[in-house]
Amino acid sequence: MDMKNRVALVTGASRGIGRATAKLFAAEGAAVAVNYLQSESAARVVVEEITNAGGKAMAVRADVRDEAQVRAMVAEVELTLGPLDILVSNAAIGFLVKPFTKFTWDEFQAKLNGELKSIFFCCQAVLPGMTERGSGSIIAISSTLSRHSSPGFIAHSTAKSGLDAFVRSLAEEVGPFGVRVNVVAPGLTLTDATAWLPEEQKAMIGDMAPLKRVALPEDIAGAVLAIASDNSRFITGCYIPVSGGLLML
Repeated sequence: MDMKNRVALVTGASRGIGRATAKLFAAEGAAVAVNYLQSESAARVVVEEITNAGGKAMAVRADVRDEAQVRAMVAEVELTLGPLDILVSNAAIGFLVKPFTKFTWDEFQAKLNGELKSIFFCCQAVLPGMTERGSGSIIAISSTLSRHSSPGFIAHSTAKSGLDAFVRSLAEEVGPFGVRVNVVAPGLTLTDATAWLPEEQKAMIGDMAPLKRVALPEDIAGAVLAIASDNSRFITGCYIPVSGGLLML
């Protein structure tokens, strides 16, 4: 999955799935922009790890829910690394876990708005260049909870379902210009974002999967790399669950 001469932007890449994805892309030869919002030191560690291994990377700050910041980020990345070939929209948008009857509309709307703003602004910033060059790959990180929810996750599930629909529609629009748009949907993945879950619950979910474990960030990164590569050049508009078989379509 040769990524030489490719430039990739991974949002929310200072930790978890984003960090693993940035490092894997760089290991395969891509120049990688490591986006962060608050974790500057962690992002710079990722960049240092990549450069120490012989790769090329830069850290770039932006709140992906802010249009002006996103456009400035993309301009900075393209000035430093070159035209963007790949966008991995991974930045995590926080959400509350609680019963529907306990939600206020503002709490619920914050997750919906944040999730869709992040993909909307990032795609609008990178697509003009991609369509002009006649190539590009956009991968949005969703969740298997968009297809099979759990109690308390109604805001997250609804927002990710909207993300999935956005990707399908966008894939239809930009396909004729040589740009592919896909969703990678992780199941439960062992990151700091899921550290709050009880170990017994993680073990139970892992035991339910045919592969008998939950995911590591590197498992998700491998799927993202596969979809971004030219080996998947005829795949677009797809929802790819990465859950060890827990969700089968």
